[in-house]
Amino acid sequence: MNNVYLNWFTTDDQFPFFIQYGGHNEDTSLHKHDDFSELVIVLNGNATHVVNNEVSFIKKGNVFVINGGTVHAYKEPFDFKICNIMYKPEMLRSAGPDLRTSNGFQALFILEPFYRSIHTYESKLNISISSLEYVNSLISVMIEEYHNKLQGYQTMLTSRFMELVVYLSRQYDNQEKGIDSSLMHLANAISYIEDHYLEPVTLEEIADQSDISVRHLNRIFRSYYQTTPIAYLQRLRLERACILLKETCLSVTQISYECGFSDSNYLARQFKKTYGMTPKSYRNKR
Repeated sequence: MNNVYLNWFTTDDQFPFFIQYGGHNEDTSLHKHDDFSELVIVLNGNATHVVNNEVSFIKKGNVFVINGGTVHAYKEPFDFKICNIMYKPEMLRSAGPDLRTSNGFQALFILEPFYRSIHTYESKLNISISSLEYVNSLISVMIEEYHNKLQGYQTMLTSRFMELVVYLSRQYDNQEKGIDSSLMHLANAISYIEDHYLEPVTLEEIADQSDISVRHLNRIFRSYYQTTPIAYLQRLRLERACILLKETCLSVTQISYECGFSDSNYLARQFKKTYGMTPKSYRNKR
């Protein structure tokens, strides 16, 4: 098995991004991406996709994301043509809150790749021919920008990439068949948490918004995300607290209420448990 690195394709440290058309006439060896994620769009033909030694059939119109650490390969390609977009996961952080709370975005770009990296998971987006034509037009513009490298091409490519992410997320939202129902329930739950984590939120509310029981909510969170809904909620709140500690002069008490904690003592306990220091110490170090 081979490790593949992004700097094999681009040596631009300021813009770690690569896009290409890929054609495989022969089987590829098992490999994993050491330091990047890969968005794959099947433009033509079909192949057998090996992921963690399990196989699934992929064909024209399939779209999926492979995270670093996931072992995969293509076997038995037939007229197989894909577009590879290689990027650092941090690139998705530019997504606005309206996209981060999208079920399709969470499912396609966050949950599926994560779950696929630790367990076999065959679900994938399947877009229509007309949608694929639109996606192909976006890709051709991106590849032209990447090769010509005119002034502002990095900004243009980042913008086009996020346009593609939004479009594919919407397609996932509209896809009715072939989606694991638990994954979509989980995407609903995460979308709701992302949208309301600064407010008082209960497990019952999250489960109700996801149309499942609290017990099932906890079960699928542990299965897919290796954590609990409350732990995920607390992490978002603590990350927000870190930002406010660094960028504002608000007191710890004010920050605790701004971030959805019941009081400053509870924030301090959770903060020290997670970061090994008090909020005041964190602020002083920064």
